[in-house]
Amino acid sequence: MTKLSDRINNLSESATIAMAQRSRELKSQGKDVISLSLGEPDFHTPDFIKEAAKNAIDENFTTYTPVPGYLELREAISNKFKRDNHLDYSPEQIVVSTGAKQSIANVMLCLVNPGDEVIMPAPYWVSYMEIAKMAEGIPVVVPAGIEQDFKITAQQLEDAITEKSRVLIYSSPSNPTGSIYTEDELASLAKVIAKHKDLFVISDEIYEYINFTGKHHSIAQFDEIKDQVITVNGLSKGFAMTGWRCGYIGAPAWIAKACGKMQGQVTSGTCSITQRAAIAALEADPEVVTKEMKLAFKNRRDLVAERLEAIDGIKVNRPPGAFYLFPDVSAFFGKSFNGETINNSQDLSMYLLNEALVATVEGDAFGSPDCLRLSIANSEEQLITAMDRITKALEQLS
Repeated sequence: MTKLSDRINNLSESATIAMAQRSRELKSQGKDVISLSLGEPDFHTPDFIKEAAKNAIDENFTTYTPVPGYLELREAISNKFKRDNHLDYSPEQIVVSTGAKQSIANVMLCLVNPGDEVIMPAPYWVSYMEIAKMAEGIPVVVPAGIEQDFKITAQQLEDAITEKSRVLIYSSPSNPTGSIYTEDELASLAKVIAKHKDLFVISDEIYEYINFTGKHHSIAQFDEIKDQVITVNGLSKGFAMTGWRCGYIGAPAWIAKACGKMQGQVTSGTCSITQRAAIAALEADPEVVTKEMKLAFKNRRDLVAERLEAIDGIKVNRPPGAFYLFPDVSAFFGKSFNGETINNSQDLSMYLLNEALVATVEGDAFGSPDCLRLSIANSEEQLITAMDRITKALEQLS
């Protein structure tokens, strides 16, 4: 008899990956499914980055790499932090991993003991909850609804902190909402964090370059808490490099060293070819590299937001970043079609998949059961068709 560990049995499957799998199954049956589920740019990696990778192969960068990453890459990341974020992380404070998800897992496993509390504002990215559980931490969810633009207040944070609080984790720009914390909002949170020296902040900034406000702010900019902050970033979203798997942290040296130790026993160093390509990406002007993609996402946001706003019962905000919309769809709970009742966002997401052939992700997965996440990483033509289908399907509910 096979017996899996409690650790894996207690771990939930990623809702975004699960929905993508269900979409692929329907597509394999010949169904014309439009996927608004995965958070992946529908752009190709820029040619100059691909050329750097090809050159790396020709130059025989094919051996094991240092666990925290090539020094040249960590220097490029250090320069990027200074240039874009006014943060001073030396190469020794940087660890490169196989994606920002591994970076987050490294930090969580290095800081959290069984029973420690991990504060996560909701909506949160699906993997935060499961990574915290894997570290045997206790998730403490702090809800922030659409009426407050899905962002917690300093008072909410203060009320959530206890003597067991160890980590606060959040993303800005946010997955799943696209909301962005302003400098003033971060300053107010920093004042609270500064009073609790045993609390550490994992600041997930992977969507930094997909920002329609023109300015990104890192919470590590505040001197009083910089030694309590781990800044997480990567190349997947801003440079359309999801399959390359490259993320990184900037952290206090003792945390970076611990993460390197952890990674050394799990994956060792990130792919050598990816690292050489990452150097080219990070040394380029991000405004030039990301301009076309950012404009496309802004136009798509406006297109989908207008269509959602026209549907009676849906509440939606226009996010200033990332490539998602996170409408409140609770007005449809309790309605039905052909004997099928919609009890929650999971039911609604499955209804839209089966009836409209549009894949979305239920808000429960992000800690916000009244909402659905729609990724706009798709062509305008596909988004228009998807919204036509969603509108028709929702009109059928009564």
